[in-house]
Amino acid sequence: MNYLKSNVSLIFFVFVFFLLAGCHTNVPTNKPVLVSTPEKMDKKTSETISNALEYALQHNGDIGDTIRLQFTGLVNNFYKANDDNNVWSHQEKWEPLADSLYQFIEHAALSGLFSNDYHFKKLRTLKDALDMDSVKRTDANLWTKADLMLTDGFMHLVKDLKQGRLNKDSISYNKKELSDSFYSTTLTNLFSTKQLTEVLNGLQPKEAGYWALKNCIPRFIDSMDKRIYTYVTYPLKPNDEKDSLSFIKNLQQRLSESKCIAFTSILPDTLQLKLAIKKYQHLKNIRQDGKISATFIKMLNGSDGERFKRIALTLDRYKQLPDSMPEKYIWVNLPAYYMQLWDHDTVVINSKIICGKPATRTPLLNSYITDMVTYPTWTVPNSIIVKQYLPKLKNNPNYLTSIGLHLVDSKGETVSGNDVKWSKYSKGIPYKIMQGSGDDNALGILKFNFSNTYAVYLHDTNQRYLFKNAVRSLSHGCVRVQEWQKLAFYIARNDSMNVKPGETLHYTTDSIMAWLDRKENKRISVKNKISLFIRYFTCEAKNGKIKFYDDIYGEDKFIREKYFTDK
Repeated sequence: MNYLKSNVSLIFFVFVFFLLAGCHTNVPTNKPVLVSTPEKMDKKTSETISNALEYALQHNGDIGDTIRLQFTGLVNNFYKANDDNNVWSHQEKWEPLADSLYQFIEHAALSGLFSNDYHFKKLRTLKDALDMDSVKRTDANLWTKADLMLTDGFMHLVKDLKQGRLNKDSISYNKKELSDSFYSTTLTNLFSTKQLTEVLNGLQPKEAGYWALKNCIPRFIDSMDKRIYTYVTYPLKPNDEKDSLSFIKNLQQRLSESKCIAFTSILPDTLQLKLAIKKYQHLKNIRQDGKISATFIKMLNGSDGERFKRIALTLDRYKQLPDSMPEKYIWVNLPAYYMQLWDHDTVVINSKIICGKPATRTPLLNSYITDMVTYPTWTVPNSIIVKQYLPKLKNNPNYLTSIGLHLVDSKGETVSGNDVKWSKYSKGIPYKIMQGSGDDNALGILKFNFSNTYAVYLHDTNQRYLFKNAVRSLSHGCVRVQEWQKLAFYIARNDSMNVKPGETLHYTTDSIMAWLDRKENKRISVKNKISLFIRYFTCEAKNGKIKFYDDIYGEDKFIREKYFTDK
């Protein structure tokens, strides 16, 4: 019996020993694997690539030396299809494509990217070692790590250049993940053509605005202040002492970086902070009130480093657009306060707009113009009723009448505010609040309907004087268009130019003018629907320079904190 137990123990020990020994052979090692001649290097590198990938698949991309592959499965599939052969070097010499890819990664900022996302620090260390140390040049392990990092970095570049880094949402046209075959085909194409620039350029948007912005980056980088400044998050969480202390500490750190206050372990008092803020305001040549405000914090965070991040995410927003834009489309850029109508790569209408307030944002969306309405009525959205009108109606049942609105029941009959018990409503009311058509209507004398779930539209306004304002985020969510007449006439001409034989067009520019002159309420169906894109681009190229717009809804701030905090 003891003999049997002894044999069982021995068998178990031998099994565990070989199991561990087998696992150990797959563990990437930091010990050199030296090869005697360059002719033997490729074979040995192929063996170490196979072992490293086997281990990486079981250990979340780890290949040793704190290197972690981001696209382990794709990298493994590529090498298995190529018999685990190294592809970026041969016989202890870099392939020309390896040098080209390394240079692209080093200068990734020129494409709005961050080089360290593609292993640049590790690649630079390895490349310097392999280029300058004759002994390390004979180490198959180093060539293996370099090969795998270059392949993984290329896969990562493919994703970021093609789809960007932002999460796919309701306005993204690239909602599906790139297929595995797309990555492998792109890399295979690179090795076939040996044209890195051509292959990588082919992944990127074709939009002229994208390339104009990207082409401005070299000039921006050449003149940028590359110092790293502390980012100050604002506003504070209500009644959160810990958050307040963290804010003061970050503010002190940021002001110290501009030589406006000393940074110590002791937080400054109110007077010290006020004097430091005044000093910073003096440096920026602005009014010196010493007050902490959203505007002041925005200025502090407006470093060139932060501006670069805004360029980066704007380039990524282009990647959410269709691969090719329609021949004719309406483009609304909210932070820039403009609408453009594009026809065959030419802007034929350029108009100022008024968009939603930060509290009632204009939604980002893709749609198309379905119809136009002359002398429209306005039905107030429920969100405005609940937030703005209901509290006032509880105090004054005649409030609607005083501002030119009326209450309508389900039968379409007007109801007196005095006949409604307003106190019992909080989330909505069983009535419509409407404004009749006319020159005083909030929608002006013409509106453009488009398919959307937000009850918003483009329209004229009865407050046209507001287009003179520099800041025009003033509406409840709809987009007011200064050049509404030009847009309406363009749509009419576009419909008239595309009438098929035997068809009759039921309106023209003349009939629109006649209805407006007679102040008639008419709904005009648009036959050739024109695409509409409402977007949020806070910078663009203008005359060879980058123009930045205010982050009116804090969208850049949100994305920066989500994706680019550690960049």
